Amino acid sequence: MSTTSKPLLEVNGVTLQYKTKEYLITATYRVDFKVYQSDRFVLLGPSGCGKSTLLKAVGGYLTPTEGEIRLKDKIVTMPGPDRMMVFQEFDQLPPWKTVKQNVMFPLIASGKLKGRAAEEKAMQYIEKVKLAAFANHYPHQLSGGMKQRVAIARGMAMEPDILLMDEPYAALDALTRKKMQDELLLLWDDTRFTVLFVTHSIEEAVKVGNRILLLSPHPGQVTAELNSTGEDTRDASGKSLSERINTMLFEENVEEEEEVVHV
Repeated sequence: MSTTSKPLLEVNGVTLQYKTKEYLITATYRVDFKVYQSDRFVLLGPSGCGKSTLLKAVGGYLTPTEGEIRLKDKIVTMPGPDRMMVFQEFDQLPPWKTVKQNVMFPLIASGKLKGRAAEEKAMQYIEKVKLAAFANHYPHQLSGGMKQRVAIARGMAMEPDILLMDEPYAALDALTRKKMQDELLLLWDDTRFTVLFVTHSIEEAVKVGNRILLLSPHPGQVTAELNSTGEDTRDASGKSLSERINTMLFEENVEEEEEVVHV
């Protein structure tokens, strides 16, 4: 990633709010960041800081109350095939479709490819996530980690400008989660795709991301932006990157109450 190049994604002063029956709740407040081509950009913060809400806004599912989101210099106003999302839920795959059919589905539904071309593209990415032997299996025949690999293949087969991943490994056990992180990095080495990754795990952020944006407790505001090599390196003071992040997230922040307005 070169910060001298033009950003692929720009989030400029974005405030996001949502309503309950009684309240207007501010999820994020004037958040700014830029994502460049081939970045592995991580949004990191405690539960309730607006990470997933921000990801949905980048996906075009939420409209900012304030500020704007630009992808390739065009304002994001709705979902599109240039942004594909991978969620943590295992039920994101239609159970009546095989692995191959699941990966083919968005290609066909979007009109991007048809028939044999869609099948070939699907198999290309199924092979990349090492599931070629399971192409004709159904989701109920797969483990949780395998289902997530199918979801990743489905998103990447569309060859979007940016892959949006919302805590995709949170529901997995520790060993499978580590394996999936390793596989994601190997896949990135192969294709150099751009990913915006949400997590509340400091360890995962340090391993997966090359750039990490720290968000404060609700309403989410930018605390810091850090670079990561994928290793939990120590600075001159002897503190590891994860220790420094922990300090920034949980010790230096003054406790803030969620911004709630009666409506």
